[in-house]
Amino acid sequence: MADLDTLKAKYQAVIELGKARGVSWKNVQLENDTLLLRGAAPSAAVKDEVSDLIKQIDATGADLTADLTIDGRLPVLSRIHVVVKGETLSRIARHFYGDSGLARKIFEANTHQLDDPNKIKPGQKLVIPN
Repeated sequence: MADLDTLKAKYQAVIELGKARGVSWKNVQLENDTLLLRGAAPSAAVKDEVSDLIKQIDATGADLTADLTIDGRLPVLSRIHVVVKGETLSRIARHFYGDSGLARKIFEANTHQLDDPNKIKPGQKLVIPN
């Protein structure tokens, strides 16, 4: 039987990504032994980013119910990407921009935490500029 604190810790990156991208979380609670995340995203793209991160954390999602609607009245905020093992700035740039050559743009937005564009670590939260 899972508890709220354990599940919130497991999906904390999802909650933080949502906040950083303008998701208005309405419920973050335990319901029927699963974590219920209910809220509204400012766009379909933000909703997809949150869904993608959920799948990266746990592809089955058996311990999570995510109910995310789209509310175009909400402002879209800067994107945050949590680095996973094996990623490079080039791969991240290709994912977000469709062009791996824009890795430098991501590096420059994160010089507060990166000294070398070739040294990113799993768990780092990178700002992805628009």
